[in-house]
Amino acid sequence: MSADFRTHPTTFLISKLLARHDRSRFEITAISVGPDDGSADRQSIVDAVDHFLDREKASPAAIAEEVAALGIDVFIDLMGHTSGERLAAFADRPAPVQVNYLGYPSTSGAPFMDYVIADPVVLPFSDAAFYTEKIVHLPDCYQPNDPELPVGERPTRADCDLPDEAFVFCAFNSAWKLDPEVFSAYTRILKAVPGSVLWVLENRKNSADTLRREAEARGLDPARLVFAPIVPLKDHFARLPLADLFLDTFPYTAHTTASDMLRMGLPMVTRTGRSFASRVAASIMTQMNLADFITTDVEGFVARAVALANDPAALAEARARLAAARPTSPLFDIDRYARHMERAFETMVARSRAGLPPEAFAVEPLPRG
Repeated sequence: MSADFRTHPTTFLISKLLARHDRSRFEITAISVGPDDGSADRQSIVDAVDHFLDREKASPAAIAEEVAALGIDVFIDLMGHTSGERLAAFADRPAPVQVNYLGYPSTSGAPFMDYVIADPVVLPFSDAAFYTEKIVHLPDCYQPNDPELPVGERPTRADCDLPDEAFVFCAFNSAWKLDPEVFSAYTRILKAVPGSVLWVLENRKNSADTLRREAEARGLDPARLVFAPIVPLKDHFARLPLADLFLDTFPYTAHTTASDMLRMGLPMVTRTGRSFASRVAASIMTQMNLADFITTDVEGFVARAVALANDPAALAEARARLAAARPTSPLFDIDRYARHMERAFETMVARSRAGLPPEAFAVEPLPRG
C-alpha cells in the first residue's frame, strides 16, 4: 500500500521488483491511496501486479476490511510517517503479517507492525531496542533498483549552464535535506577548490534565492551556484555524468539519489551516522565498491571531497571502479533481490502459521554466479 504509485522515487524503485516476483508462489495486490497522475510510471505499477486497487478516497477502516476479506497474508506499508500515509489501516491487524518497508527509513513506532526490512549497514541488529518492529536483514542492500530505467541523450555542459573547464560538485538531494552545517561544509569545499561550482537541484520554490543568500553570508560568490531544473527521469540520468563528484547531505543522506548517481558512474562522498536514514547512502556505496568514500564526521567529509577534487587520477580510478561494478553489483540485480525478498516473506508467514511471534532474522544469501 502506498500513496506514491505515480511519478515518484518509490515507484521508480519498486515497479520492477513487483513484476519479477514468482507468480507460481506469490500473488501481488497494490493498494493505491494517493492520486492518479495518469503517468506511465503509475501504469508500470498497474502492469506489474495481479490486482491494482485505487482506494484514494477510502478510509483506513474500509481498507483494513478489504485486506481482511481478500485474505492477504503479508500487508506491506510503503509509507510510514510520510505524506499521504494510511498507517491506521494496519491498526486492527487485518493481515497476519504486517511489514514496514522502503518509504520510511525508521521505525513506525507502532505495536501492530511486525517487521521492518533492512540490511546490515542501515540497521544492525544491535539497534533492535529502538524499533517496535523485528528487523529483517536482506543480504545485500535493502533498496531495490530497476536496472533497466531508460537514459536520455546526454547534454553538454553548456546545455546545463555549467562551465566547461570547472570542477563541478553536484548536490542533487532534495532541498529539505539541506541544513546549515551541510551547506557550510559545501561552501568550505568550494573555497578550497578554486574555480569550482556547486550544481544544485532547484526543486523548491525560492530555494535558489535562499541558497544564494546563504552562500553570500558565508563569503562565497553566489555565482558559483548553478541551479538545475526538474526534468524527466531519463533526462536527469543523462545529465549526471557532466558532474565530477556528488556531495551528500547529512543526517538524511541520499537514498534513490545515491543509486541514481552510482548507476550513471558519478562518484560520491557521504557521511554516515547512527540512524537508518544516515546510513542508506553508505549501504548503496558499499554495493558499488565505493566504501572508501564513506566518512563519519564533517571534517572527514570536507577533507575527502577536497582531496578528490585535487586528485584527477583518484577520481578517474573511482569512475573506473563504478563502471566495473555496475554490471555485476547486487544493487542492480533485481531478480536476486526478488528471490531474497520472497525468502523473507516465506519465513514471516511460516512463523505466523506456526503460531510463533515475529522474530528478527537474516535472509540467507543466494550464491552469486
